[in-house]
Amino acid sequence: MNSINFSGVKNLLGTAKKILLTSHSNPDGDALGSGLATYHFLKQMGHDVKFLVPNPYPDFLNWMPGQEDIIIYEKDREIADKLFGNAELLFSLDYNAPSRLGIAEDAFKNAKGIKIMIDHHISPEIEAYDHICSTVDTSSTSELVFDFIEAIDSNLLNIPIAECLYTGIMTDTGSFSYACNSEKTFLTASILVKTGMDCVRINRMVYNTYSEGRLRLLGYALSEKLKVFPELSTAYISLSRDELNRFNYQVGDTEGLVNYALSIKGIKLAALFTERKDKIRISFRSVGGFSVNDLARKYFEGGGHKNAAGGDSYLPMDKTLEKFEKLIITFKNDLKYK
Repeated sequence: MNSINFSGVKNLLGTAKKILLTSHSNPDGDALGSGLATYHFLKQMGHDVKFLVPNPYPDFLNWMPGQEDIIIYEKDREIADKLFGNAELLFSLDYNAPSRLGIAEDAFKNAKGIKIMIDHHISPEIEAYDHICSTVDTSSTSELVFDFIEAIDSNLLNIPIAECLYTGIMTDTGSFSYACNSEKTFLTASILVKTGMDCVRINRMVYNTYSEGRLRLLGYALSEKLKVFPELSTAYISLSRDELNRFNYQVGDTEGLVNYALSIKGIKLAALFTERKDKIRISFRSVGGFSVNDLARKYFEGGGHKNAAGGDSYLPMDKTLEKFEKLIITFKNDLKYK
């Protein structure tokens, strides 16, 4: 069932070590799910383990087992830098290049410890790592971490680990609606459920704990900011900082918003543009053969998966939208809905 050889990493774990787990900027369910599951697993093995993310994560993930132990680089930089300096092993979970660490990139690059990647994104930056466990043939990094645990010591799988892994798989597949066209994903989920974890509760905590502000922002975005180009099979939503602040925006409040644009009949490409302090953050989604990974990499300094990717623009919002609208015209033939 496992197409990745974890033997090299297994050998490194033979004796207790200081280990630093890291995940990408703007951590999502798979970032936290894979990171926290690995955290619980390695602690049981007797290692000195810390888990670090560059910046805060959404409130709807703040129930996850062990989340209170996560170190946020943006808030505890001095402590974090010491951890990078002291770590014997450094894991990159759910990202494939140090640049995805944002403000923590230099600290990771300067760290002397052995660097290990466990990830499922396209085009890993191989030269940055000593060990690479990477494949796009899996639903999520959390599913890949499940394989990692199975390869090393499946007896250590418990409810907290299962809850974290299930959250990562569920969120990265849109509740098992994409990137999961494999029986292995469902077999993995069934093994996690067998531990006694409550998958109904997890679904409720992730998807049914909206704040009033988040729900009103959703309504505003769909009624006032959705722009549709039927002839190009494209739709997008844009939100300025003022608009976000109007609805008391919190980290994670726009999570999944781009999928509403993609859900329109006949739409093949969707995008969400949100204004941040120093840039425009873009989420891309597509269906079929159109690669938003290629779009994000070539034009918006980003990347990801074929049908789900992200990028950044350092132009003002109006110029960014103008650039995007001109681009999609050039892809008119590729965007024809078949």
